[in-house]
Formats: sequence, structure tokens, C-alpha cells
Amino acid sequence: MIESPTPSPSRHRLMRGLLFGVGALSLLLGVIGIFLPLLPTVPFLLLTAACWARASPRWHRWLLSRPRLGPAIERWERERSVSRRTKVTALIVVTLSMLASIGWLRGHAWLPWMLASLMVVLLLVIARLPESRGGPR
Repeated sequence: MIESPTPSPSRHRLMRGLLFGVGALSLLLGVIGIFLPLLPTVPFLLLTAACWARASPRWHRWLLSRPRLGPAIERWERERSVSRRTKVTALIVVTLSMLASIGWLRGHAWLPWMLASLMVVLLLVIARLPESRGGPR
């Protein structure tokens, strides 16, 4: 017997629920990442936007309507780019938070070296992000 190519309504509902839950968890981790230097905020917020765009257009619109987050997420969804200001801010915040963490963990044998390596990778990834052409954000 050949299975139909369209998913059943219950399977579709389950997938939407799963995507919504992953998006909500990602949002929570992103908010926590604002206060914890080693937990990245932006990737979690982008994951939230991607999940909610597929699971709940209403919640996706809500996320995009946030004055601090919405414009940057919209730009990423539209252009796959960030503003120069955002890039410079990210580079500074990552550098300062990682250096503070390295200083705090300097008594450990290998943790500071691991954090320094992670910092270099993060800085390279951020530096390679395409910059948008217009707008302050």
C-alpha cells in the first residue's frame, strides 16, 4: 500500500506543537543568555523565529513586533545580514565576556585555553557575517 504524500492533520498538529515548544525553549535560553556570557543569545532568538514562523504566525509576528529584537530578526530573515553596529557590538561583548570568563577560570589547567579557542572561533564567525546596507540596526 502506498502512503499518501500529505501528512495527517494530527501529525501536522504534533509537528506544529513540537516546533512551538522548541521555539519557546529557545526563547527562554536566549533570554537567559542575555545575562550569562557563555550562552549565546542571538542564535537562540533566530531559532525561535524560524520555529515560530512555521508553527505559529501569530507568535512569529509577536516576536518581530518587539522593538529591540524585531528589526534585527526581520533583517536576518530578509537579507541574511546584520548591521555594522550589531556586528561591532557583538564582537565587543563576546571579547569582554570571554576575557572575563577566562580571567575567572584562570586557575584551571585547560578551561581558559578552551574558552580562548571558542572566543577566536566566535569572533571569526561574527566577523564573517554579511553587513546590511541600510538602517541603523
